[in-house]
Amino acid sequence: MEQEAHPPVVGVAGLGSVGEPLLRMLHSSGYEVIGIDSDFDVLTRVNERLEAARSAEPAVRPADDFTLSNDVALLGRADVVVEAAPENLAVKKRLLREIDAVCKPSTVMVTTTSSLPLTHLAVASSRSAQTLGLRLLAPPRPGGSVEVVRTAMSSAAAVRALDELLAGLGLERTAFGTRPAAGATELVHAFLNRAVTLLDFGYADPDSIDTALRLGCGLPAGPFEMLDRIGWETVRSSLQELHAQTGDEAFRPAALLEKSAGTASGGRATGRGFHSYDEFGARIVPTPRSSDGDGLNGAQHIRRVGVLGSGTMACGIAEVAVTAGLPTVLVARSRAKADRAREVVAESLVRAVRKGRTSPAQKDAALSLLRSEQDLAAFGDCDLVVEAVAEEAGLKRSVFAELGQVCPQRALLATTTSSLSVADCAGSSGRASQVLGLHFFNPAPMMKLVELVRTPATSEQTMATARALCARLNKTAIVCHDRTGFIVNYLLFPYLADAIRLLDRPHADIDEIDEIDAAMELGHGFPMGPFRLLDAIGLDVSLAIMKRLHKEFVTPDFAAPPLLQSLVADGCLGRKSGKGFRPVVPR
Repeated sequence: MEQEAHPPVVGVAGLGSVGEPLLRMLHSSGYEVIGIDSDFDVLTRVNERLEAARSAEPAVRPADDFTLSNDVALLGRADVVVEAAPENLAVKKRLLREIDAVCKPSTVMVTTTSSLPLTHLAVASSRSAQTLGLRLLAPPRPGGSVEVVRTAMSSAAAVRALDELLAGLGLERTAFGTRPAAGATELVHAFLNRAVTLLDFGYADPDSIDTALRLGCGLPAGPFEMLDRIGWETVRSSLQELHAQTGDEAFRPAALLEKSAGTASGGRATGRGFHSYDEFGARIVPTPRSSDGDGLNGAQHIRRVGVLGSGTMACGIAEVAVTAGLPTVLVARSRAKADRAREVVAESLVRAVRKGRTSPAQKDAALSLLRSEQDLAAFGDCDLVVEAVAEEAGLKRSVFAELGQVCPQRALLATTTSSLSVADCAGSSGRASQVLGLHFFNPAPMMKLVELVRTPATSEQTMATARALCARLNKTAIVCHDRTGFIVNYLLFPYLADAIRLLDRPHADIDEIDEIDAAMELGHGFPMGPFRLLDAIGLDVSLAIMKRLHKEFVTPDFAAPPLLQSLVADGCLGRKSGKGFRPVVPR
């Protein structure tokens, strides 16, 4: 009778930001695991989390399913050992030699290096045929993607053993490629570095920045959640190395990261970072504050909303307002544009009914609240007017001068600018304390985020009224100060510019566009890679925003890459023109 095969015993050496989640995934998948780390605090914390997980599902695992120790000799029982030490060649070589000395001849060794030469590590392990690489662009997560890296010396049996282990964990095998993987990691770490700089400036707190990027860009985690997950020290060391290699100031670690060097606080793996974590390692989300704490007391009651403009954003904001039950008047430059804007809102509401997001009765009720006009005098009974005309400062100033004349004295005036100064756009209204920015994201009916921008003159009552309005519109408001780019664009567009600059490097080719996008999407969990996102936003829109950011912040990482300028000059604007970084394939 054929003997039943038992699952392999798996060892993990190094229980930091990569090793601990990998160990926990192995544990939850039913493998017997041996975790090794030299830090007793780390061992204690991992033990608490594994015990908490086992207590939550006592029937799933036996009592002796994991071992944690600082003794490498215990890895002698393992069939597969994953080395997850920090990304340092000397450290990894030394640990691989120690593992080789205690393991049985058949044991497969796996290193989690993302950038170090695998051949050197395989030779250092003294078992080159059985040493493989496991390229993880971010700490492992269920359903995530990983790349198995092999050398010319790797045996088919070792590769098969690792493939079977990954399948048991539910991890998807992919091929990132060395250059795209390195490029994607550079993009992410520079992006995270800018987020820390924004925090250093005192512009916003970690929760606000995280919420803005999650809701505004669709990221699975905000930058400070990502920093906690990857580990501060990992990101800081990577940035230091990149800065030394390139001299690029975008890679100089932010002051707060430099201050954290050698401290215990460093992310989720330590149990404390920019956020707090429970005994399972899950983030502890603060309890929302009461309305008093949110400053909603004293808010002015908004009974009627005005929207100026007839483009996509104006129509979307009008739809959001009437869907929330607010009578709304939309004013366009001509009768034809006003009528067409109403049709656009009606068509969008019909699509919402088809998709089950609203009912026919709710659609009819919402549309009955919308009035479209061509004369600014129609704003005469509005409590709030939102300007959504073209992103040109001169045009906006002239519009607000008129709004200041025709709108009632009680009315608040808001601009939807995404990258201009709110005070500069709306200061001509003559009511500075009642002026603010309401930066909705496109498409406004679907996107939850509103960047609520206050100028130095914006009153507390105006802010309280805007918060109350956002709550009524079922939007999440993030308060920002009045400066170019606010939160989302300040972080998003330098990241997109960095991606374009990767194509300027020697030997870069057109295939790297798809490869970098894939690495960002599969490896880092971004909903769109940078080039796909640029085509969706519009290359001309992206260029205009980058120019405004560079004018304000001057530094090279905010400059528009020459390649982007050339594409726009050639009429390659992205999806809307049918060609951008990729051609649009007709359906």
